[in-house]
Amino acid sequence: MDREQRWRAIEQERLKLASLLDTLTAEEWDRPSLCEGWRVRDVAAHVSLAPQPPGVLDMLVWAVRARGRFHRLNHDISVAHADARPVAGLVADLRAHAASRRLPPFTNSRNILYDTLVHAQDIAIPLQRPHPMPVAAAADGATRVWSMGWPFWARRRLAGYRLVATDVEWQAGGGVREVSGPIEALLLLLTGRTAALHRLGGPGACALTAELGERRRA
Repeated sequence: MDREQRWRAIEQERLKLASLLDTLTAEEWDRPSLCEGWRVRDVAAHVSLAPQPPGVLDMLVWAVRARGRFHRLNHDISVAHADARPVAGLVADLRAHAASRRLPPFTNSRNILYDTLVHAQDIAIPLQRPHPMPVAAAADGATRVWSMGWPFWARRRLAGYRLVATDVEWQAGGGVREVSGPIEALLLLLTGRTAALHRLGGPGACALTAELGERRRA
């Protein structure tokens, strides 16, 4: 995808997530998401904040409180916003800023695209709501995550495996153990989610599932 296609995909995904959130009950907003320690409302707040990030001074204050820990910083800002904003406001913000191309510091449209796609699944999967990813956007996100180091370290975590998408032309890794499946499930795997492992197959799928289970227990 080129930059323009990526921004259009981000806009569409924000609007699609807003439509999903419109259907949630009060109880569902407070359920745990796939992100440990994050409620559904916290993840929604995080996505809605991307095009309207806090100012630099506010970010510095939050960073000091989080002792420089990036994940804690993201969590604390999102939870505070989720608690301060009514859920209808979070949905309204997603729609109002869907087409915004404003970026938080130190990121880019490629990161915002996969972040929006994956966080929508962090909400939809535990609520058992169908919310398919567009395959071209998911492939773009998977390529970006595979090329990164921090924070996912996908190439290191999945060394020894070859990942192959079954619904779009995409593959990564030079390992001998093949793991195949929908690009949506592969993107979740790359970003450290195990909720879609059951959708993956191929000669290496069982070994990968066992390996990830051992890591969680360690």
